[in-house]
Amino acid sequence: MSTISVPLTPELEEKLDNLVEQGVGENRAAVMRRALKRLSEEEAIEAVLRAQKEPYLKGDLRTLMRKLK
Repeated sequence: MSTISVPLTPELEEKLDNLVEQGVGENRAAVMRRALKRLSEEEAIEAVLRAQKEPYLKGDLRTLMRKLK
């Protein structure tokens, strides 16, 4: 596991500490990992929602996946 250093504004640092106090994570690192995972999940959901709006991607997802293989 690698470690990175990210400068935070005082406001973000306070929010991070509040999230730790609220039990969102055991410590700052756990809260940050959870936040990154959630961001990744949200981006994946947004990509699926955008894809659903594409006219050539209409239909059953399993059928579409077979066409892509």
